[in-house]
Amino acid sequence: MSSYEKLAPDQIRDYVRDRYGAIATQSDRPAASGCCSTASGSACCATSGQAYGEKLGYSATELAAAPAGSDLGLGCGNPIALASIRPGETVLDLGSGAGFDCFLAARQLNGTGHVIGVDMTPAMIAKARGHVRKSGFANVEFRLGEIEHLPVADATVDLIISNCVVNLSPEKPQVFREAFRVLKSGGRLALSDIVALQPLPERLRNQLAEIGACIGGASLVSELEATLRAAGFARVEVVPKPGSRELIASWSDDPTVADFVVSANITAYKA
Repeated sequence: MSSYEKLAPDQIRDYVRDRYGAIATQSDRPAASGCCSTASGSACCATSGQAYGEKLGYSATELAAAPAGSDLGLGCGNPIALASIRPGETVLDLGSGAGFDCFLAARQLNGTGHVIGVDMTPAMIAKARGHVRKSGFANVEFRLGEIEHLPVADATVDLIISNCVVNLSPEKPQVFREAFRVLKSGGRLALSDIVALQPLPERLRNQLAEIGACIGGASLVSELEATLRAAGFARVEVVPKPGSRELIASWSDDPTVADFVVSANITAYKA
């Protein structure tokens, strides 16, 4: 018999909300490297700062352009680099946190279009809205809500981005059904997330700390592709990044995590 109890969706969601709420209420000073360590008692897997951002694929210009304090070091890639944002588009960020990728998207829109960030953590929403007030981005807004139940109207979004968030959801098929619902015909997804290259052992899959560290909830690449297609998406592409192993290994005290998960670029389209 397994020594690990299967976790309920609400149990996972509450844990993730509390964990990332704690990150949002921390001070704006940069987090120490490796604070993802489950033994450290840290609330987050953040390792913010320019060096970390550049490892994820952000340029120094991008890192300098967003409001101070909006980059909490919670990503695993750069979805903006995948997005090919066009003037006038409406962009939706799933799990927008303190707003870092939203502000970069707004910068590319250059005063046109609209950016919506959705996050289920009230403290993150408050932090992101504070950055809007200070920075003057008139075309960016943040809405409190779950990515499984988006507070967004049908067929109103051109592009959905997300950075290391979908893996945290205990109901991924619902996330992608909602994404498909809110996208316009011809709309697209551009996600950076964690994927599993082989089935995760229970010691990773059924521990809240590993799920909260963006490891335990990772889907197998084949499962992720099938879930996207089942939601209605076409031209689905999941491209794992083996070079991310070293970075991800620092997120857990389990020395084997890099044998199972890597970050990936994920794109898909609504016909």
